[in-house]
Amino acid sequence: MQEDLRSLVSDIVERARRYGADQADAYVHSGIESSVTVRKQETERLFEAASRSVSIRVIKQKRTAVCNTSDLTPKALDEMVRTAVELASISEPDEYAGLPAKEDLALDEGVGLQLYDERLESLTVDDMRDIVLRAEQAAFDFDPRITNSEGAEFGAERGEVVLANTLGFCRGFPYTAASFAVSVLADEPDGKKQSDSWFSMDRAFHRLLSPEEVGRRAASRVLRKLGGRKVATREVPVVWEPTVAVRLLSLVGGAVSGEALFKRSTFLTDREGERIGSPLVTITDDPTLPGRLGTRPFDGEGVARRVNPLFEGGVFRQFLFDSYYARRLGRRTTGSAARSGDTIGIGTSNLVWQAGEANPDDLIASVDDGLYLTELMGFGFNPTTGDLSKGAAGVWIEHGQLAYPVVEINVSGNLGQMLADIDGAGNDLQWLGAAAAPTLRMAKLMVSGL
Repeated sequence: MQEDLRSLVSDIVERARRYGADQADAYVHSGIESSVTVRKQETERLFEAASRSVSIRVIKQKRTAVCNTSDLTPKALDEMVRTAVELASISEPDEYAGLPAKEDLALDEGVGLQLYDERLESLTVDDMRDIVLRAEQAAFDFDPRITNSEGAEFGAERGEVVLANTLGFCRGFPYTAASFAVSVLADEPDGKKQSDSWFSMDRAFHRLLSPEEVGRRAASRVLRKLGGRKVATREVPVVWEPTVAVRLLSLVGGAVSGEALFKRSTFLTDREGERIGSPLVTITDDPTLPGRLGTRPFDGEGVARRVNPLFEGGVFRQFLFDSYYARRLGRRTTGSAARSGDTIGIGTSNLVWQAGEANPDDLIASVDDGLYLTELMGFGFNPTTGDLSKGAAGVWIEHGQLAYPVVEINVSGNLGQMLADIDGAGNDLQWLGAAAAPTLRMAKLMVSGL
């Protein structure tokens, strides 16, 4: 299959050259997705679909055009290439347009990166249904207060991608991914419902959590919401559960984009080499980690994978670049181009916040009056200034103990200062998709309530 795709994309870039392109690259994706959804132990939905798509980027006289199609017949592909060259001819010129430098391109295809799990080839609909039925039942069995379900779903995907360009690059790799989740409801004493969920996702089937563990975690998360109270507005220490620490990490991931630097739309502008966070803030973007969901042998332009330190001991080290914004700012690409369909931009791979040495329970025990933060809601973040204000939920800490759930609160601060206020990091690094973070303790953060 992959040899067929290599031949396909190689032919596409050669056609582009024949039709007048100075440079071109072509990206093809072929995959199969399957999913099973159940609710209250009944099957609600079965889905399986195969898809193929190809996109081409053409550069002609410093003018760029991108086109894509899901029709892989010779006639449709030829029309796509011709259209891309014609559109490039009439687009606005940009002196920074172009492919990466040839010396930056990957020389290998990521042997040993564990991107594909053959077990997922043999996974049947019955297998997937059994997993989510067990997960949902485990949640119901956990406590009689779990009275309803919003459903459980298992999804699996396998496929391959191939990229070729007019610099002689042609590489590809197969991949797999699987995930399942369950969402359940519990009754408040006044009849209102609370809901929460848990999930597991990985490239390899054997690294997924057991269905029973996912069900129990979903149940325990919703139960700890029951009897939520409001709290008075004040500045207190906040312990971040790993799930919300990953949310914090994703905000950092957006702020380190080279595009944001070019547009001066990040609070990190002009701050490379500056100490911003506490010594416990060490963050890397690492596409080389075997088996992780953000792992890849090359980026969306074919540039070789590399580990990019973003923060080291609180010092901000660098931004992430694709080849375009690297040229605009006189930098070198960091291998951070992300590609999906006809969209090419800057993205992260595996974002990792280095774990500390503290026991998470000890971080909670160190707080006399504060918040154990378990949920963030809304979009209240200004990346240009770093100001953050989001709806939140969690459990209040009194005298080092988790005392009662809190609701209808808001947490607010400035991301730069928040990073500086990290004074504790747990030893419990937790992966959630393509990001990982431990429990974090923040010395102070404004919690708004009553």
